[in-house]
Amino acid sequence: MERSWVAQTFSYAERLTGKFFEIEPQKWLARRYDVKTLVQLENHEVNESAFAHLCKYSAPSPQADDKEALRGLHFYRVCLQDNRILDAIERGSSYIKLAPLLLYIATHELVHILRFERGESDFDMPVEERGEEEGRVDAITRNILSPRAGHELNLVLDCFGDSYRIGDASN
Repeated sequence: MERSWVAQTFSYAERLTGKFFEIEPQKWLARRYDVKTLVQLENHEVNESAFAHLCKYSAPSPQADDKEALRGLHFYRVCLQDNRILDAIERGSSYIKLAPLLLYIATHELVHILRFERGESDFDMPVEERGEEEGRVDAITRNILSPRAGHELNLVLDCFGDSYRIGDASN
């Protein structure tokens, strides 16, 4: 996928998500995340069962006291799985379009990041809790996007969500 187009989509998703969570646009600059496409990913950032994979990276904080240094600095990387996204478009028989699917993915990942940053969810939560968290994030994502949804975005919202799994024959 073209990186400038991805950046524009994430910028729009930031505006929508920020408005929903009442975050001022300049405050997004303080959020530490980046977005990479498949060609830019390390092997551990590739996920064969998702449209995007969120990774968290940490480093000790050099300016903090000992206690604070243990928490360190961190940032998130949204690892787009282009092959999975484009496969879903192809399988969508021209009904599913890239722009609304990417907007859904971007908004979904930004909601995760905000929930982690606000302490509303734990990045390192136990595996058995992840399904519930995905359901909450999907519901929030739908609340953010639904007021702006036209036909193409509604198709994405109908077809994909917390119960969608790549390779699942029921989807």
